[in-house]
Amino acid sequence: MSYIHIVGARENNLRDVTLRIPKNRLTVFTGVSGSGKSSIVFGTIAVESQRQLGETFSWFVRNRLPKYERPHADALEDLSPAIVVDQKPIGGHSRSTVGTMTDVYSVLRVLFSRHGTPSAGAATAYSFNDPSGMCPHCDGLGRAVRPDYDRILDPARSLADGAVLFPPFAAGTWQGQTYTNTTDLDTHRPVGEFTAAEREFLMRGRGAQVSVDNTGGSREIPFEGLADRFERLYLKRDLSALGQRTRDMVQRYLTEDTCPECAGARLNAAALATRIGGLNIADCTRMEVDELIPVLRRIAEGGDPVAGPVATAAVTALERIEAIGLGYLSLDRPTATLSGGEGQRLKTVRHLGSSLTGMTYIFDEPSIGLHPRDVGRLNDLLLRLRDKGNTVLVVEHDPDVIAVADHVVDMGPTGGADGGRVMYEGTPDGLRHADTLTGRCLRRRGGVRERPREATGGVWIEGARLHNLKDVTVRVPTGVLTAVTGVAGSGKSSLVSGALVAAHPDAVVVDQSAIGISGRSTPATYLGIMDTVRKVFARETGTEPGLFSFNSTGACGSCQGRGVVYSDLAFMDPVTTVCEECDGRRFGEDVLRLTVRGRSIADVLDMTAGQALDHFADLREESVRRRLRALRDVGLTYLTLGRSLSTLSGGERQRIKLATHLHRTAATYVLDEPTTGLHMADVDGLVALLDRLVDAGNTVVVVEHNLDVVRRADWVIDLGPEGGRHGGRVIFEGTPRQLLDADDSLTARHLRRAVAGTVGRGEGEVTAA
Repeated sequence: MSYIHIVGARENNLRDVTLRIPKNRLTVFTGVSGSGKSSIVFGTIAVESQRQLGETFSWFVRNRLPKYERPHADALEDLSPAIVVDQKPIGGHSRSTVGTMTDVYSVLRVLFSRHGTPSAGAATAYSFNDPSGMCPHCDGLGRAVRPDYDRILDPARSLADGAVLFPPFAAGTWQGQTYTNTTDLDTHRPVGEFTAAEREFLMRGRGAQVSVDNTGGSREIPFEGLADRFERLYLKRDLSALGQRTRDMVQRYLTEDTCPECAGARLNAAALATRIGGLNIADCTRMEVDELIPVLRRIAEGGDPVAGPVATAAVTALERIEAIGLGYLSLDRPTATLSGGEGQRLKTVRHLGSSLTGMTYIFDEPSIGLHPRDVGRLNDLLLRLRDKGNTVLVVEHDPDVIAVADHVVDMGPTGGADGGRVMYEGTPDGLRHADTLTGRCLRRRGGVRERPREATGGVWIEGARLHNLKDVTVRVPTGVLTAVTGVAGSGKSSLVSGALVAAHPDAVVVDQSAIGISGRSTPATYLGIMDTVRKVFARETGTEPGLFSFNSTGACGSCQGRGVVYSDLAFMDPVTTVCEECDGRRFGEDVLRLTVRGRSIADVLDMTAGQALDHFADLREESVRRRLRALRDVGLTYLTLGRSLSTLSGGERQRIKLATHLHRTAATYVLDEPTTGLHMADVDGLVALLDRLVDAGNTVVVVEHNLDVVRRADWVIDLGPEGGRHGGRVIFEGTPRQLLDADDSLTARHLRRAVAGTVGRGEGEVTAA
């Protein structure tokens, strides 16, 4: 057997890790958040593979490819080309759909151009991203954006009294003088009393003159209607060229509707007139994948020498999407609306049809967003890639994925500075008997919550029809921990993030959206601790707060507060070195000499959250201690305050986001799959945190697949029975104990497995508790 050899890996927190990873096998890397899994797989193996692959190209090509810095390791040998399937967004712009990103829509365009009648022309005539095919009214977006003049104008006010509410055109502004100084309208009469002709002049007026004052004195300018001016300045130009604050302001005065000309189909009349079997191409893309497959299969089997092979290619691609549990998606679904797990699985589909072998496929927690029923499908996909002659490396926490691995590498023992070591190498069965945190978690068995808390009340959701919800009426109890479960696409997020949040607009929502980070973002800056810390240092040393910011006057002059110096060596690999002047501490020498209780500002940033809690114990800064306690409560005491957020794992980033919302009372917390990226041991800490929130008088609702969370909830709402059009119904409401006896619930079937202790053993489903 051949191996990938890693010698002395030191990327991030790795402690001189030396490993042999078998090739042409499925290897799963486990361990708690921050233990070093991603540093090995992504930061070392993937980076070095892609870096060396780039060296095979000419200098001209290499200068246009992404550049990778050589990872910190003594040696990496016997690598193969790496294909990384990560959780990064898959191109969420307004023109990207499931059909375009999987290339299935391109196949449909060819099918309709060759087989549809009447033909609109070549395949580009059916593209909503091409001028020959796009709807001219909405430019192929399917949505029409227009100003909301009910928000821009207050009919109860006069122009002189501030009827124009849009700030740049408001009374008192330079542009607002156009409407307050005009002599063609009664500026002291409420706008709502204007005649049709007067309102038309206000909105679309032409030809008249109006006197305005500016720094050069009074002058006459042409009158420009309010609507004409707004559309010229903000609709007929690229809003992305404006500042973020301006964009946000303009968005508040816009409304978006389905395009009235194409009814959301994105295409022009000629493209929509072409039909195959009574369906146009938009009809096909609106269907869910498992609906569309039999439609195209009939064409494939119809014997047409042109249409048959094209339809067969489309069916093959769609069957791959269905095989990984995404048959409920439609091809017109915007990619921006997909969850991270859905996006990752769609990226995987693109590789299933590849005939390449000898590759290394690297997956980042592919079970995210998957119901336990669908994890088996994921495992089949991973094993198929392996059996084609590839090496498959997976960073994963799910016991069922660990169980099918050929080889397991367990990192630890914990996270951060206390991680970065290999705790176990071997088979999944051996890991179950190993004395590691992962091994102990795999061996344990747990029952359901036997004494659920009593609800203090309830919130009714009545007649919910958002997305695929089918007139759902359900009571969400208050004062308890409620888990909303169901297979992917069953309507969980629509019910909770849509209907429930609409009923509770003041709810604290912690979703899976990325936190805003840059290379200068740290836990201290993200949590808002640094402002107070800087003021403390300024107060105690008699200086200015800006002196204690590495983004301001206190920054090291050599590295500008980065702590490292990045050298772009043109055609060679870039090199990052620790700044020699500040020794990586980011601040100038004059700042580092200023101390509070014997510690400089750099010393404070080098502290872990736990150490900082002790350090600030005697200071009169409760806000700092409260935020540090929040880090402790989400299990991140090992994080140093100055660590770059860009180096955190996905699970760590979500928990630091949750930390910013803690310590409220009488609130409703809505969490969307909070166990994303969490090790089994970290899930225990999360559930303990959720219990504390409930015990403090809060209501907590989680959308969750993790059975450890479901079995320890007070109440469960299960949606299904399947996804898409086959979902959207409540099939169970009750306690976890009652769920064990439910017959029609897929969640119940797998909860019985968890209670019986067969999860992660690769065994069949258990039908009795």
